[in-house]
Amino acid sequence: MKDKKDWSPGDWAVYRKSKRSLSPGPRATNIKAASKGDSYTYVVEKFWVVESVTPDNEICLRTARGKTNRISLDDPNLRRPSWFQRILWRARFREVEASVDQTEFAA
Repeated sequence: MKDKKDWSPGDWAVYRKSKRSLSPGPRATNIKAASKGDSYTYVVEKFWVVESVTPDNEICLRTARGKTNRISLDDPNLRRPSWFQRILWRARFREVEASVDQTEFAA
């Protein structure tokens, strides 16, 4: 298995992102109501593709909508998908790869 530092462009990544809203979506997990019940905090798994790895121990990840996020390689929420998850979620990762291809042509 690759070390955390062995990320390269094109690798698939899963990031567990914490969110807060009035109504969690269908992919939300670990849902907790606020103390007064007016909102919820929860976690959503994001499916991103590595765009580049920076020398300062960060990784640039591309989203399905073409946005980029810089995440530290030491972030515990960043991980590689297992072989089963790669099969299960391949359509999501392919969607991100397609958005990367489209942004390259637009530039």
